Amino acid sequence: MSTGIRAALCLLLWAAPAGAETTAMTYLCDRGVSVPVVYVPDADPAVAVLYIEGRLIHLQTMPSGSGARYGWPSDGSSYEWWEHQGRARLGWHEGASDAMTPIYTDCVPQD
Repeated sequence: MSTGIRAALCLLLWAAPAGAETTAMTYLCDRGVSVPVVYVPDADPAVAVLYIEGRLIHLQTMPSGSGARYGWPSDGSSYEWWEHQGRARLGWHEGASDAMTPIYTDCVPQD
């Protein structure tokens, strides 16, 4: 694991609420992109904090038919992280048009 990813994971863990249980994972996505994620399932609402392009992105659980979907509860635009059966994807949800633009697809946990 690279030093940059380790530093990102430390930042992600620091962003979790005090005393909260966390699960840290790094996903390998298309184009060889690594996406570190910290899940905080016991927060209310549950959250996922992603390190994307040098920024921490805080997302909350959103309704989903299957899997775990994280986004930002507003009518505006935001990132969306969707994990289902060991695979995940990141997209940009455009609030005005309700369109989803894929950013990273086919993300799988790294060993």
